[in-house]
Amino acid sequence: MFALLTFPPVLATTNIIDIFERCDAVDQVLVVGLGVFSLIAWTIMFGKHFELKRLRLLNDSFEAHLRSKGTLLDLPESFRDKRAIPYADIFADAVEAYWRAAAIAKERGQDSGRARLEHAENAIQRAIARQTLRYESSMIFLASIVSGAPFIGLLGTVWGVMEAFSSVAMQQTAGIPQLAPGVSGAMLATIAGLIVAIPSVFGYNFLLGNTRRMTTELENFASSLADRIELESI
Repeated sequence: MFALLTFPPVLATTNIIDIFERCDAVDQVLVVGLGVFSLIAWTIMFGKHFELKRLRLLNDSFEAHLRSKGTLLDLPESFRDKRAIPYADIFADAVEAYWRAAAIAKERGQDSGRARLEHAENAIQRAIARQTLRYESSMIFLASIVSGAPFIGLLGTVWGVMEAFSSVAMQQTAGIPQLAPGVSGAMLATIAGLIVAIPSVFGYNFLLGNTRRMTTELENFASSLADRIELESI
């Protein structure tokens, strides 16, 4: 004969809205602020992901198109009008610096292939720095959210606990009605801080890896571009 199995009653589902309404004004402001930060973080992560993906496709297409050309220095100006593409921006700066240095040297009667190459290489380095900043845009703000969200949640936790003990001290009783609002606010602030920080840290690390990889690809393209310009100028 099987024993009758009994199960504990199902616990009522926690109502976040009720807990939020029981919190004091400070914890409510902190939780709402963390919610705004969460929305901003997700917007940055998705926006940056699709931006990097689009730029990589544009870079690959431009590099393939450039590789199919026999010479670089004599390409039409249309190749230098695509500044929105990082590789094209580097190419345009390098070629324009090369011919600008050649024109000035010719006017002075001191035309030097080495000088033209140095100007082109300097322009390439400036373009790399500019495009690297473009890749890393918004990442600092995302890193600030990753670092700051847990501390904002901790501030709410400390404030809620302090409010709970203040209620106990004022009413000289340590019952659930006195402790519940402060403790609820403290726990809600902690949870909100973690909900913001945990996805943000994974997203930040993922985007940082993509940014570093694309920066390395940018430097490799610039190096091969400088080599081709040097060979053509001989």
